[in-house]
Amino acid sequence: MNKPLLEMLPALRALATPQRTKIMDWLLDPRAHFPPQIDGDLVNDGVCVGAITDKTGLSQPTVTSHMKTLEAAGLVTSQKIKNWVFYKADPSALADLGKAFGSAANRQN
Repeated sequence: MNKPLLEMLPALRALATPQRTKIMDWLLDPRAHFPPQIDGDLVNDGVCVGAITDKTGLSQPTVTSHMKTLEAAGLVTSQKIKNWVFYKADPSALADLGKAFGSAANRQN
């Protein structure tokens, strides 16, 4: 069942900043954008917040804030491994966005 666009508002807001959109894009193909990690597999476990911080050039608190926004919107999941938090994209959430826009466009036809 497709969600109406209004229900997608948190995800749309989360992607409304260039930094979060860029991070989301990187997380969708982590091996292409991040080096191998000592702890955690890039695809199965997610990307360490430290690696995201290094790549963005933003401060760790700023990156953490961006990641919490993406997680609250349901676009990423997180897990703690040792002392670090690892983030993984949820491709199905983006698929839901696409379906919502597709359904909205089809109602206009």
